[in-house]
Amino acid sequence: MESNVEVFWSQPIEDLYEALESSPHGLSTEQVEERLASAQATRLGRKTGHSAIAIFLRQFKSPIVLLLLGAAVLAFFTQDNIDGAIIVVLLLISSFLGFWQEHRAAHTIEKLLSMISVTIEVLRDGAVRSVPLDDVVHGDVVVLSAGDLVPGDCRIIDSKDLFANEASLTGETYPAEKSAGRVDADSRLALRTNSLFMGTYVVSGAGMALLAKTGSNTEFGRISDRLKARPPMAEFERGVKRFGALLIQLILLLTLAIFAINVFLSRPVLDSFLFSLALAVGMTPELLPAIVSINLAHGAQEMARSKVIVKRLTAIEDFGSMNILCTDKTGTLTEGRMRIESAIDFDGNDSKKVLLFAYLNSSFESGYRNPIDEAILASVTIDVSQYSKVDEIPFDFIRKRLSILVTDGQSHYLVTKGAVTNVLDVCTRAESASGQIVPIDQVAETIRTKYRTLSEEGYRTLGVATVDMGASSIARKESEQDMVFLGFLVIADPPKAGMMDTLSELRSLGISLKVITGDNELVAAHIGREIGFAEARAVTGSSLRHMSDEALVRLAIDVDIFAEVEPNQKERIIMALQHGGNVVGYIGDGINDASALHTADVGISVDSAVDVAKEAADIVLLEKSLESLVQGVRDGRRTFVNTMKYIFITVSANFGNMFSMAAASLLLPFLPLLPKQILTLNVLSDMPAATIASDNVEAQLVAQPRRWNIRFITLFMVVFGIISTAFDFLTFFILLLVIGAGEVEFQTGWFIVSMVTELLVLLVLRDQGRLFSSRPSTYLSAATVIVLIITLLLPYSPLGVLFGLIPLGPLPMFLLSLVVVAYVVTTELAKRLFYMKVKR
Repeated sequence: MESNVEVFWSQPIEDLYEALESSPHGLSTEQVEERLASAQATRLGRKTGHSAIAIFLRQFKSPIVLLLLGAAVLAFFTQDNIDGAIIVVLLLISSFLGFWQEHRAAHTIEKLLSMISVTIEVLRDGAVRSVPLDDVVHGDVVVLSAGDLVPGDCRIIDSKDLFANEASLTGETYPAEKSAGRVDADSRLALRTNSLFMGTYVVSGAGMALLAKTGSNTEFGRISDRLKARPPMAEFERGVKRFGALLIQLILLLTLAIFAINVFLSRPVLDSFLFSLALAVGMTPELLPAIVSINLAHGAQEMARSKVIVKRLTAIEDFGSMNILCTDKTGTLTEGRMRIESAIDFDGNDSKKVLLFAYLNSSFESGYRNPIDEAILASVTIDVSQYSKVDEIPFDFIRKRLSILVTDGQSHYLVTKGAVTNVLDVCTRAESASGQIVPIDQVAETIRTKYRTLSEEGYRTLGVATVDMGASSIARKESEQDMVFLGFLVIADPPKAGMMDTLSELRSLGISLKVITGDNELVAAHIGREIGFAEARAVTGSSLRHMSDEALVRLAIDVDIFAEVEPNQKERIIMALQHGGNVVGYIGDGINDASALHTADVGISVDSAVDVAKEAADIVLLEKSLESLVQGVRDGRRTFVNTMKYIFITVSANFGNMFSMAAASLLLPFLPLLPKQILTLNVLSDMPAATIASDNVEAQLVAQPRRWNIRFITLFMVVFGIISTAFDFLTFFILLLVIGAGEVEFQTGWFIVSMVTELLVLLVLRDQGRLFSSRPSTYLSAATVIVLIITLLLPYSPLGVLFGLIPLGPLPMFLLSLVVVAYVVTTELAKRLFYMKVKR
């Protein structure tokens, strides 16, 4: 049916209903179920690749793993069935570990995302219903208002001052006005004023539309390159990718060189091939993607307990790296539960008329209802049954006013409320509480003085005005003129209790707070002083308009409050802070916050936000509270630290051991370890690594922002890799020259030392303080003990023979134990010196 409406913007609306088998009353439940069942293949944003089979198969996409499987098949062909079987079993165990981790991570994120709902209102069976965004189908009649995402390409049926942001399709940042009607079939997208498109959202106004196309059939869906492209990678993702590529290059070079040299030394080709491949697997942190995923998923679970829901996993790293947080004040710094303090005329006298007209305006408003409207309606109960709504001029961020045309049965009144200065712009007269009307010029200074006084006291103020429209039943923006200023609505929104302590906690975590608000600078500065800003200096949006980008970069870091800010200026402030080398988070919940949320390194919204803000955010707070954000930052940093533990420990240990093994393979007349022994070491060492997400983290490591540093990782790898290699050569010396070990005894001794030292060094390097200054988690401790027992018992068990291991006598075990102790002590001392040097 969607194919029958290729040029839906030019078809008569009656023909469009017929083509889509719909009606002005919407679809029936049965029609919706049929269309949902058939539309899965064309829908966008559906999660794919999370099936258990897909995740399991993904574990085998590594070329090295595929080569090892091929080598195992080759071993079977050469009648080396035991070695072939062991290689297959070890690869399956390793792949299962990766699968288990990734599957858990995917399942965790799907559960967390289900807690955040984006819904759309539609007509179903003739009634308005709120349904999940993904359950909207072609033929649905959708009801749209400010802040709603457009669920597909649709034709407008009816509208009132409807404006949509189409920047994602047209590149035009200024909202496009939309209305019902027909346009030519060959009209380009920007001229289809009777249509709304997927990927856009409603900025202001309201309307109803018939959904003609969904998913991949939409204009947005046709931009295939855009849809196929992954979202921009976070700094952490880029770092992991670059580091992984570097490791693969080094591993391949080393593997090829070792294979070539072993063949040159006339060693069996199959054994040399298997040894080289096993060495490559041993050096490759193949669980890195799975460990990163499970660490981030575990972090997301911890953050969810703090009522912080992560939509994009890698945002956790950026969250932990964040050193500047930008936020509005309402509901974040203040209680957000506004209270009407008074309704007064321009002289400061109580005015029942101001309260009545503000109440009428809020009662009949059909757009996005904000906390101010809720406060007005909650402050008093007024019988407005004698009034009825005739028309509406929705709020927008240019006018900063909202007007309702009402009638009392005799006359029509346009009632306007909004920002005081914007309301005054359309007033020519003012009315006192006693009913006296005077020219606005006579009381303009009085109004400005009262406005300034209220603002300095921290009150938020709205202006209320009206004009008699006579018999007119149509209200347009042009109708807002020659109005009578009735007075002020005075609103109190005090700072949250304990906000100074919360800001102190943020500062202790290395995070500076910047307030970006549309309120006037006097109100913003007052709140700044109340919450403890040392210098509550505010820079206004009008000042920013005359400031160069270079000047803003220098200014932004020193200023804590930006007031009277226009929507597009929020994005500019964030970019200026980023250009100064900062990782910037932004909290927003309004229609005009979408671009700022996209621009910030970490976009943060709240569950009560408009849909477009929730959709744009990386992280959603179930409560608009900086307290939960503070805990979320700590959880994010713990996640980052535990992820880096795996990288530090695995890479340094692997490279130390594998370089030693490569050198030994060239000097010894036999392979220092058999391929199956290397793979066994790899599988055993992955078991404790799989639990590292649950490990405890030192308080000092979450006290400051953490960022990916490839130079630091490389230095760590070199320093501790060299120590590992040095003790490997000491082990060789003891095994060959002191004990006089043969091939099997040498392989057994080094197998035990390699595994035991890797386990113990994991406990040493997991934190920066003294050994056990922070206790390892229960899971990590248990996994380490279990693998240690398996390692020590394996040579003495019946399975030892299968792995080419034999029991060692008391003297070899004693001498090797001394090597292990010396290695652990040396690594502990080196760690302290390393971090002392780094901190300097």
